[in-house]
Amino acid sequence: MEIKEMEALLFCVYCKEEVDHSITYVNDKLKNVECLECQHKMEINLNVNREFYKEIYKRISSKPERMTKEYREDLSHFLYSLPVRVVSKPYRILKDINQSRKIIRGFKKES
Repeated sequence: MEIKEMEALLFCVYCKEEVDHSITYVNDKLKNVECLECQHKMEINLNVNREFYKEIYKRISSKPERMTKEYREDLSHFLYSLPVRVVSKPYRILKDINQSRKIIRGFKKES
């Protein structure tokens, strides 16, 4: 799960002019938009737990297809890198889970 923040020049209905806004996305879904001039914030109800589960499901269900594509493209590289990937996978999963838990905790504190 990842959070992306960006700035954009948008029309603010409170300021009545185009000003910079901060836009926050969670997994490419809009979470909030905040005017940087008047600090008016528009929140979008987003079920972060559901987004997390959808991401996990997508990653697990697409793994066989991704591995098949990878070994068809370059079998020698696939076989060479497989032992390292098998050993490092638990650490990579743990890193992803910890990052997602921090994001979920952050959104629970906001609510």
